Amino acid sequence: MSSDYEDKALKAVGLELMFLTPEKYSNAEGITAVELAKLVDLPVDIVKKKLNILKDKCIVRVKGINPKFWLFDDYNFQRLDDNDEIFHLLCNFDDVDFDKFFTY
Repeated sequence: MSSDYEDKALKAVGLELMFLTPEKYSNAEGITAVELAKLVDLPVDIVKKKLNILKDKCIVRVKGINPKFWLFDDYNFQRLDDNDEIFHLLCNFDDVDFDKFFTY
């Protein structure tokens, strides 16, 4: 993760998946990269790269081949090492607008 843009993109994708509700995606299996890209307002190719980073850390699960459906894996996220940089990135809520994720 070399630049601030990459960190912000990874955080946006990770947090969107973390707080994802079934109303935001069209299939019970999860959300597609295209749907997720629209939610986070990023290009699909960047979202796919960030999803693969999260998948390598076992933070997200993927089902299917074409299309792939993505879901956040809360159990594996909680098992990450406290010193993991992605864990810290997703747990830093200083600049997060929770109104985006929840309707009060």
